[in-house]
Formats: sequence, C-alpha cells, structure tokens
Amino acid sequence: MDKRIPKKLAMINDIAGYGRCSTTVSLPIINAMGVQVCPVPTSIFSNHTGFPSYQFLDLTENMKAYLAQWQSMRLSFDGIYCGFLGSVAQIKIVNDFLSSNITSVIIIDPVMGDNGRTYSTVTEEHCAKMKELLRHASIVTPNITEACLLSDTPYKDSGWTEEELLSIAEILHENGPDKIVITGIRKNDTFVNFIFESNKTPVTYQTPLSGEMRHGTGDIFASIISGDALNQVPFAMSVKKAADFIRICTEDSTALHVPLSDGVCFEPHLHLLFPVSPEK
Repeated sequence: MDKRIPKKLAMINDIAGYGRCSTTVSLPIINAMGVQVCPVPTSIFSNHTGFPSYQFLDLTENMKAYLAQWQSMRLSFDGIYCGFLGSVAQIKIVNDFLSSNITSVIIIDPVMGDNGRTYSTVTEEHCAKMKELLRHASIVTPNITEACLLSDTPYKDSGWTEEELLSIAEILHENGPDKIVITGIRKNDTFVNFIFESNKTPVTYQTPLSGEMRHGTGDIFASIISGDALNQVPFAMSVKKAADFIRICTEDSTALHVPLSDGVCFEPHLHLLFPVSPEK
C-alpha cells in the first residue's frame, strides 16, 4: 500500500442539506480521490433551489471572519476550489482570499446559469466581478451558458463550431486560466466537452446523452477536476473521467427510478474514483 499524506484542498461553496448538490456532493467525491477537503461555506440551503421552496442562510459576514482566522494561523493549501458565490460581496471576499494565498492550483467553477439563462442572484455587476476573479484561476469549468456570459458571446442552444468554442476559450484564457473545459454543449444525441490547454491543440470529448437532466452534475464534474488537479492527473484525462463518471451515475439513477429532485445517485460508484497506487 502506497502511503502518502493527502493533498489539502480549500473548498469555497454552499451547502444544500437535501438533493445532492454543492458541498454534499463535492466532499465525498474529493475525499474518495484521496484529497482532504477544508470547506468554506458561503450559504446554507435546506434543499437545493429546484424544489418549490427552501430555507436559506446567507453566510457572507461569517466568511470574512472564517477566512481571517485561517489567515491569522497562516494555514496553507495545495489547492483551492471555488464553487457557488451568491453575491458580489462574496466574490470580493474570495478575491481578497485568493490574492493572499500562494498556491499552484486554483479551480473556479463559475456557477452563474444554465440553458441560456442566469440564476436569480446573478446581475451584470456579478458577471463583471466573476471575470475579474478568473485572473486567479489555473482551471475554470464553465458550462456553455457561463462561458458565453464570461466572454460576452451571444448564447445559442446548439450549432457550436470548434472555431467558435476556441474563440470563447481564448477570451477566457486571456483573463487568466491556462486550462479550460466548456461543458454542456449539445450536439445531436451527445454532450460535448471542449478542452483547452495553453500551448496545446484543443480537443473535444463526447459522451452520449443518457438518463434525465439532474441537479448536481456540474458539482460532480468540478469536484473530479479538482481532485485530479491536486493528484496531477493530465487535464484531458480528468475531463474524460468526469464525463464518464457522470454518465454512469445518471444512467444508474434513471434505472433505479431515483426522483429527479434527489439529484445524481453517485454513492455506489465512488470506488471508480479511488486513486490508483503507482506500481513498485
């Protein structure tokens, strides 16, 4: 058995108590990949927002003191993963935190919208501040809606060419990140992931449409990318792993008749993410 001290990842994200979203998805997945997670809660939801109603606690003011405590103790991390930020104020707090932390890997999942629409918390100022936040990122994982918002590109439901996607990725790259994957691109009966790495030829990876659309798939995707980034897995390989894992889990969720509101049934498949010990 190969014994190593696990890498340490600070994870900035909300907590949804029910429905398999955000931290309740990311924590077990990243742990299964052999990485320690240190959560920074941005807000607490009783259940995800796809339900007709929910209770919500804004932790913006707590975030300042929370992160100040970490900084006063000079805690260090091998990487930082940033997910849902519910306001411009939270983006500023995170921006200050990232500015004061020297780490080689910063993953930003710019949770802003889907299917061509922004979430209710997202304003023009929010979009502008998210663009500024990207300058800290090593890796960003936007869906096509978010990629359009961050690159000021008109959105369309389908018909994306590789040249158009490359143009979007290059704009995002100019703002900071060297590795970009644009997800959620529909092409006939497949989902396309567009993979951009600085100084490499872009590639795409397609997976067949399977199962119903469910909450939490973006959280699963970004979590696998984050765990692999700290484990130094090649980026394109990590994207393929994440896409394949989501396909397996959504197919299983459909076969088991898991309610859509319960998100993706990923727990039976966590073993697929266990790190493989190097050969002696």
